[in-house]
Amino acid sequence: MSDARQLHFNAFLFGCGHHGAAWRHPSSQVERLSDIAYYEELAQTAERGCLDAVFFADGHSVRDPASGGMWFLEPLTALSAMARATERVGLVTTVSTTFYTPFHAARMLASLDHISGGRVGWNVVTSMFDAEARNHGLEEMPPHDDRYSRAAEFVDVALALWDSWEPDALVLDREGIFADPAKVNPIGHRGKHFLVDGPLTVPHSPQGRPVLFQAGASDQGRDLAARCAEGIYAVAYDLTAAQSYYGDVKRRIRAAGRDADAVTVMPGLVTYVGSTAEEARRKKAELDALLPVEQSLAQLSMFVQQDCSAWELDAPVPALPPLSEFTGPQGRYDTILRIIEKDRPTVRSLLGTLAAGGGHCTMIGTPESIADEIEVWFRGGGADGFNLMPPLYPNGLADFVDEVVPVLQRRGLFRAEYETATLRDHLRGRR
Repeated sequence: MSDARQLHFNAFLFGCGHHGAAWRHPSSQVERLSDIAYYEELAQTAERGCLDAVFFADGHSVRDPASGGMWFLEPLTALSAMARATERVGLVTTVSTTFYTPFHAARMLASLDHISGGRVGWNVVTSMFDAEARNHGLEEMPPHDDRYSRAAEFVDVALALWDSWEPDALVLDREGIFADPAKVNPIGHRGKHFLVDGPLTVPHSPQGRPVLFQAGASDQGRDLAARCAEGIYAVAYDLTAAQSYYGDVKRRIRAAGRDADAVTVMPGLVTYVGSTAEEARRKKAELDALLPVEQSLAQLSMFVQQDCSAWELDAPVPALPPLSEFTGPQGRYDTILRIIEKDRPTVRSLLGTLAAGGGHCTMIGTPESIADEIEVWFRGGGADGFNLMPPLYPNGLADFVDEVVPVLQRRGLFRAEYETATLRDHLRGRR
């Protein structure tokens, strides 16, 4: 195997797939969404491909029950079972700093790091929807700046709690000392948002600290990622956008006094893989044909924060306010503006693009052509790897693992076997 820098991949697990109509496809496994074996099999497929990790996002409200739903099993619960069904693949979950407390989150994540033997990652998010807030005793989401102020303090407290047990604190002397009291330390945190005495109730875990991921696109989100993240999930529709984001966050990481090369930037990637380009396009067309237009327009309305229900499907997308005037979540909105600027789509075409991955990079073609595009992004300063977003599970992930990964392995761009045991070491390998 080459000693050159290599790619990193996560598989973003999401119901029946990332296409809005995935659950309606005849080959989806929608009936198994409550079956933990379904998720275990997806993790095993990712492990067969030597991927760095599988990743669960999370949400705290039901949007439209008729549309197929976004959430099912609670991620930490599911990952606990998946940890027992796998050996090497990392296990990453979203935990909201707006709805949890640092002690609660740190305890759960440290427990899972023990259960998995050191394979856990935490995607730090602040959440975004008022409907979620109203399930947690809030009338609406706190202002953006307040959420990120809380998140920064939340992370600091969690890190202090994980460090409250020194690595060699456990003595396990049956004559009378379970742990050395001098190596189990309160943290005594008194901050703007939290009061936490510590120490954590869970001793030092295999990784010490679970790997931190972050996905913020705003200035505050990028600064938080630069300060603490070891992996960054990004949104980039094209290479130009990817290079801009990549360069910016790497500069911020260096400005924070950290090694930018040690932080893995992973844009989302939707792939349709076929033995020919025509077959790959047919796979996409099959899913697009199942897309309910009314529900798609409702989703677009949420993204752009205006009523799109009367927009003419085969007309150009109406003019939208610039990013500087938009008060909602900025990452997705910025992506929509880029799609409109680059492709000048009709409303119908925009819905199709957003249906799978919401405007993330989409590659359609043969294993070789997709590997070519991945290599261009990787060598061109757009990505250190990708957060895979298969439009249809389980087939889309299997296609990537069994068809694209071998091409990348032959080129020396991706590991042929796991050489490390923990998620942190997976990400640090072959940098």
